Amino acid sequence: MIPEKHPCCLSAAETAKAAESITEHKANRPSWQAFLMAINAGAFIALAFMFYTTALADGHGKLVGGLCFSLGLMLCVLLSGELFTSSTLTLVARASGLTSWRQLLKNWGIVYCGNLAGGLFVVFLVLLARQYDAFHGQWGQVVLDTSLHKLSHFREGESWFRGFLETMTLGIFCNIMVCLAVWLGFAGKTLTDKMLAMIFPVGMFVASGFEHSIANMFMIPAGISIVNFAEPSFWSNAGLDIAKYQGLTVDNFIVRNLLPVTIGNIIGGGIFVGLWNWYLNVRAAGKKTPD
Repeated sequence: MIPEKHPCCLSAAETAKAAESITEHKANRPSWQAFLMAINAGAFIALAFMFYTTALADGHGKLVGGLCFSLGLMLCVLLSGELFTSSTLTLVARASGLTSWRQLLKNWGIVYCGNLAGGLFVVFLVLLARQYDAFHGQWGQVVLDTSLHKLSHFREGESWFRGFLETMTLGIFCNIMVCLAVWLGFAGKTLTDKMLAMIFPVGMFVASGFEHSIANMFMIPAGISIVNFAEPSFWSNAGLDIAKYQGLTVDNFIVRNLLPVTIGNIIGGGIFVGLWNWYLNVRAAGKKTPD
């Protein structure tokens, strides 16, 4: 019996097959193009985190901020930005035999570096604009407090491994939601379908405090930059003590956040969403894929 096609969206099996094709194209994209598109995506995510920050500085809760942040993934998907967290889905192309491990890892490295470049560029613009002064310094305080919280999973009196495990697990949760949003977007047939599919999964991960490696490439460097470059007037106007934020350093960012979060993002998106849904709907269903 031939399964009935859905007029408004792809079925689960059709979506998994579409994921094979899409992730093959992503994994095998020319390096120069992937890097430029990754810069775009890093900047899009940074701009979305600015939207989140503005919502919180204006007195709204994290749920509203999370819904605002979904703009970043929408821009990446609809404007062809290459985002590392969704690029973990290229494990589907590897499992299907449509790309090699060498090409996949090369693509991940290029996209990761491009995302970092895009995020840091927006940090630079934030400093030039003195955006941290917005809302009488509340904007900058949201950035600082959020950045400091992201380094707080390594707790006093606990082993380094326990903090690493906590941070990594928050990265797993995050990219389960991000890649579910992208996977649902694969099923959509219209612009509206794809946009609506992304709002609530992304809103949930942000509101829940899960950890997104590329978003953190903007937020934590922005916090570090404020600590190092903001004028004394910012600290006095916002009523903040700079000593509270001395833990915001590049070393802490890499070791206490970026490394474990990146590993968690790969596991959550690539394995728990990509490979799992592909296996259920393609391999376990007996559908043949190229060797």
